[in-house]
Amino acid sequence: MSSPKTRTKAASKSSAKPLLISTGVALAAVTLGLVSWQATAPADQDRDSTGSAPAAAPRSDTSAALRALARREAGDKLAVGRADAPVVLIEYSDFKCGYCGKFARDTEPELVRKYVENGTLRIEWRNFPIFGAESEAAARAAWAAGQQDRFAAFHSAAYADGSKEKGFAEPRLLELAREAGVPDLERFKADSAGAEAAAAVKKDQEEGYRIGVTSTPSFLVNGKPIAGAQPLGAFTAAIEQAAAAAKP
Repeated sequence: MSSPKTRTKAASKSSAKPLLISTGVALAAVTLGLVSWQATAPADQDRDSTGSAPAAAPRSDTSAALRALARREAGDKLAVGRADAPVVLIEYSDFKCGYCGKFARDTEPELVRKYVENGTLRIEWRNFPIFGAESEAAARAAWAAGQQDRFAAFHSAAYADGSKEKGFAEPRLLELAREAGVPDLERFKADSAGAEAAAAVKKDQEEGYRIGVTSTPSFLVNGKPIAGAQPLGAFTAAIEQAAAAAKP
């Protein structure tokens, strides 16, 4: 029979294995968490006019883990751009987030025009509702609009200037669906309330929380974290740097 000391050593060795397995996830969480926590701060917290926070350079192993989050699924309804684009921008956002709206209105269209249309960039949206029940409902509604290939139009309507102030109660979400040109509104309502929409939103949320996202908007550009609705130049620089690094 083994002694208590021997059993203690054995237990320590067995517990070390899951700790080592989780190290990569922990590094990713710390890296992204440190640079994104200021992206949507409480109203009484000091912040600049863009809601941005400086991004730290991630370790190479962490960057690889974050880069691997790009799904690159050809049929992804919440993505635009070629699945094989050299650069993937992942956006974690909430429809009730004012700075997410600022990015959607001021920066994202320019990125689409300059980089998505020429095949350099793919944008993958992740629903990351953090402002309560209406955030959750809007995320499910956006997913439902996507099932009828109207996610981008719904996204634009929901982030239009002044839209957030109208709230995202059920009648308002239906109004946004009409505005986005969703063809089958009955299907839209059923999809929004369905288990598949809830599961899709949960999947996006869990991915974000797993890597340390605590606020919106938060971004990854080929694994490089960018926090907040930073100026267009911050995104163009990151995209061009990533595109250059991706060249053979």
